[in-house]
Amino acid sequence: MDQYLLWERLVTIVLIFFTSRFPIAAATANRLYPALFAFGDSILDTGNNNFLQTATKCNFPPYGKNFPGETPTGRFGDGKVLSDFIAEALGIKETLPAFLSRNISNEELHTGVCFASGGSGNDDLTAKAQGVLPLSAQLEMFQNYKTKLTALVGAKRASNITSNGLYLLSSGNNDIALTYSLVASRIKFFPNYADTLVVSASNFLKNLYHQHGARHVWVLSTLPLGCLPGLRTLFGGPSRQCSEIINGEAKIFNDKLAKEVSSLKTSLPNFDVRFIDVYTPLLDLIENPSNAGFKNVANGCCGSGTLEVAVLCNSLCVLCPNASTYVFWDAGHPTQRAYQLMVSSILPTKNI
Repeated sequence: MDQYLLWERLVTIVLIFFTSRFPIAAATANRLYPALFAFGDSILDTGNNNFLQTATKCNFPPYGKNFPGETPTGRFGDGKVLSDFIAEALGIKETLPAFLSRNISNEELHTGVCFASGGSGNDDLTAKAQGVLPLSAQLEMFQNYKTKLTALVGAKRASNITSNGLYLLSSGNNDIALTYSLVASRIKFFPNYADTLVVSASNFLKNLYHQHGARHVWVLSTLPLGCLPGLRTLFGGPSRQCSEIINGEAKIFNDKLAKEVSSLKTSLPNFDVRFIDVYTPLLDLIENPSNAGFKNVANGCCGSGTLEVAVLCNSLCVLCPNASTYVFWDAGHPTQRAYQLMVSSILPTKNI
């Protein structure tokens, strides 16, 4: 037999043996990031709130209507959320499990989990008011995760997973849409409040870097909050237009956050931290719905049908016939299809 053919067959046999014996390691070798970790709010939460003493949870129908098996997992929408689609787009896995899930497998721990808690924010008052997990508690959960992972795979491999994994942070949405708009606006000048939020986010990111060895982080902007169906009703006037005041506040916060992320990237060695704009792609769907086949941008598919006041995590909503034609699922969260289009918009702009 030709020496080259003999060598080629030998290599093939070795590769088959390796990938069959060590499927996780082989799959990891083909990914840029071995794992994904999500922190923050309901944009990323995949079910952690199910296990908290809080009313801020959505683990009942019709939530999950378009999730595989029509399962109400506790995700704040009709199906997958942003963290799921990012995990899938990066080739990590199809869905990102919640860390507090009772049936999470050891294999799932290898490729990352979600620590986000719907209703949380940079301001601890935001989480406290709803009885959900502030960012500090989410970091404590991450420390518990690292202990479990180390026991499973050893310190060296665990360190490789956590240092090379990708971290997502979505915070600020609830601080602006709820805490500031409904409470703090009476006593605080928004730019000052935004500064406080950015300092909190920055401290969280520094903690991830210094204490937990994170080196790859995507920091998400807020959504165009003034266009959420619930806030259209409260602040958009009789015609329920997008609130330019609240969108303006979101822009102020996002600009300040982007500058802080840039500063951290410059000042901390080997810190691949990036600001990810999700405000613009969602606003584009809202302003140009027909381009993507959407028919309704002002109401939630799971809503009241008209005003959308407080129709959020409510099993008694008026359900639309087709969620894929709606940008929003309820008073405050995009549909699965809107999330999917947002991810397809933001990923090509990142040199991943």
